[in-house]
Amino acid sequence: MRYRVPDGDAMRVLGTALAGVFRAGDLVILSGGLGAGKTTLVQGIGAGLDVRGQVASPTFIISRVHEPRHGGPVLVHVDAYRLRSLGELDDLDLDASTDEAVTVVEWGEGKAEALAAGHALITIDRPRGAVTQDEDPAAGVRVVTIATVGDAWQHRAWPGEGIIA
Repeated sequence: MRYRVPDGDAMRVLGTALAGVFRAGDLVILSGGLGAGKTTLVQGIGAGLDVRGQVASPTFIISRVHEPRHGGPVLVHVDAYRLRSLGELDDLDLDASTDEAVTVVEWGEGKAEALAAGHALITIDRPRGAVTQDEDPAAGVRVVTIATVGDAWQHRAWPGEGIIA
């Protein structure tokens, strides 16, 4: 699946739509440069899963757990940027909660794949590159591409490809 996302608000809309596809036990790995919109997408996923608490970047605490308000899966939001290996990620003991959670790992490519039998890799590209110091981080078009690995991802009803407004 591929989406063209014009700004941060639309990235949240996409995240909310994607949350309807995710199930407990899913592993979602986010890839993209600084300022690409990974955390913004997770904010939308959190809204779609109707979880408690503000979804914010867990860069310095590594992971946050957001409980659902009305049933549904827990959202485990991980930032693996500071982690150097699968071993360090494994030390977080995330696999203890993966069966009842949607686990979303920013900067997880090459580190988090072993947490589940399959995963969705969501790549966010900013054609203009990383955010500059004076630029609004929510501004600018992104291209979001989703690739899946594993049988659990087969036959999911993804939102239609195209422009998310």
